[in-house]
Amino acid sequence: MSIVLPGQHVPAQHVNLKLGPGLLQTVGSASTSIIATRAGSLNHSANGSKWWVENNSRRYVPAPQESVIGVIIQKAGEGFRVDIGSAQAASLDGLAFEGATKRNKPNLKIGNLVYARISLAHKDMEPELECFDAQTRKAEGFGELKGGFMVRCSLGMCRQLLDSKHFLLPLLGARFPLEVAVGVNGRVWVSAKDVREVIAISRCIEAVDPDGGGIDDAGVTNLLGTLGL
Repeated sequence: MSIVLPGQHVPAQHVNLKLGPGLLQTVGSASTSIIATRAGSLNHSANGSKWWVENNSRRYVPAPQESVIGVIIQKAGEGFRVDIGSAQAASLDGLAFEGATKRNKPNLKIGNLVYARISLAHKDMEPELECFDAQTRKAEGFGELKGGFMVRCSLGMCRQLLDSKHFLLPLLGARFPLEVAVGVNGRVWVSAKDVREVIAISRCIEAVDPDGGGIDDAGVTNLLGTLGL
């Protein structure tokens, strides 16, 4: 991992190269190159096919294939406009759900939460969402998020929670049953049987967040103790 600044060239190369947030491919007369568009830590997948720049911003910049949590803000024709925390609202087609047809579409209302995937993202266009896996066309966990509570946190915290090696969710899951959906847009949906548990999960996420104190697993254990869990 290394630190990059806007305009800096990045040595990203792969047959199936995919660029995430903070990187841009430029095409010149002789060759193409990859440059950083924002400051942060340069990261890549184990096989080097995916590259992205990570920082602890709270402003989300949509990138294709990323999972986000959105809030329905308007019905628009056959679809919906969705707030995903970016500069522009995203569009979600009413047919972009598993098994949806013109006669059988989800009846989403303003304020409902959805777990969706960015299907199209371009700086000059409105982002587009879909609530199924592009390959299987099955929901695979995407769709309306019913009940529960949405926690806001930094983008860096969301990416930490998506790391299977991060301590927080396994630690909480060992104490009580819970459901969690993590969007890379600074939003986490949590659900549990008891309201106290939902509050505890929310408090722990906020406390572990680098923007909220950055406590470790011992700190979380102590926090759960003060909440009686």
